Amino acid sequence: MVDHKAQSSEEIFALEDQYGCRNYAPVPVALCRGEGVFVWDVEGKKYYDFLSAYSAVNQGHRHPRIIAALKKQAEKLTLVSRAFYSDQLGQYEKFMTSLFGFDRLLPMNTGVEGGESACKIARKWGYDVKKIPAGQAKIIFADGNFWGRTLSAVSASSDPSCYEGFGPYMPGFKLIPYNDVAALEKELQDPTVAAFMVEPIQGEAGVVIPDDGYLRKVRALCTKYNVLWIADEVQTGLGRTGKLLAVDHEGVRPDILILGKALSGGVLPVSAVLANHDVMNVITPGTHGSTYGGNPLACAVAMEAMKVLIDEKLSEKAEKLGKVFLEELNKLPKNKVTTVRCRGLMCAIVLHDSIPAQEVLLRLRDAGLLTKTTHGQIIRLAPPLVITEEQIRDGAKIIRKVLESFDK
Repeated sequence: MVDHKAQSSEEIFALEDQYGCRNYAPVPVALCRGEGVFVWDVEGKKYYDFLSAYSAVNQGHRHPRIIAALKKQAEKLTLVSRAFYSDQLGQYEKFMTSLFGFDRLLPMNTGVEGGESACKIARKWGYDVKKIPAGQAKIIFADGNFWGRTLSAVSASSDPSCYEGFGPYMPGFKLIPYNDVAALEKELQDPTVAAFMVEPIQGEAGVVIPDDGYLRKVRALCTKYNVLWIADEVQTGLGRTGKLLAVDHEGVRPDILILGKALSGGVLPVSAVLANHDVMNVITPGTHGSTYGGNPLACAVAMEAMKVLIDEKLSEKAEKLGKVFLEELNKLPKNKVTTVRCRGLMCAIVLHDSIPAQEVLLRLRDAGLLTKTTHGQIIRLAPPLVITEEQIRDGAKIIRKVLESFDK
């Protein structure tokens, strides 16, 4: 048996490189422990985590309440499949539907499964309720979207690195510009459109925030043309943007809500699709399912993860500290950073073309802060919501010092 404690970082890099599929290009750091806003590598060096596993660790690494719930349930029952009832799923469904104001919940595992499920529900609703002719239902997406790597998800992508080489693509999908109300209304006039699926803030695209009022107009137009609005809140939801949901910033509610990532506090894959009776009831026994979806372990963990978010007022904390972080990021040297975008603790800085982004990541790592780029020159910054103001300012100081180091 391999003694993982004895492995060096370089040995771990080499092991993955030799035996793993090379579908990622990680920042070269080998992590073995996490607590709160910090992670440690196998050599014992401590780092700020300013990525939070793409917002899956909003509650912080190994939150003691979530870990306690995991252990308690794991000692009793972890999986029965949906062939039988468990004593956890109904409690979880009641808790979540009450919290978010929907009638029903479909439990899944990963965020992309949530997106796939929402698209299936929308198509079935299109045929059963809207009476779209068989095989003609369309779903509209926005340019720059990202909701996973399945064939359906890449079929909806406008990023060649996501979709090239994986055709033929899913029929009935169409792209329109993000944050473009006129383009949306033009497409919704097509009576075969079943749904519009959109992120309230585009994460992978680089924390792209739409104009104020965009989501209200989306809601109004989807209602006007009898089209389902699917809100992909896998990354933006659960406190990240300063509200429990990003759509809450405009006081609107989608027809279908997709949640994931922080739904388990980063402990295991949990996702959920929420909708009301008139939408969700198109799914009947045999039409959709998941062996692990709604398993007792996931239900117990997700309920506790949500209670932590609420009890510790992490949405409110993200809103408050997001303003502090934005203030600090706006102090970054303008000859290094061209743009700063921030909503709550979902932030990004766009580097000047003259600054090598990968080298920035490595220097940040060396200075004790971990994060990742997207689309070349954009650096995402999304620390766990349990972070303190002192830690936020310290992280911003590290970022500033690293950027200033490029003058030397």
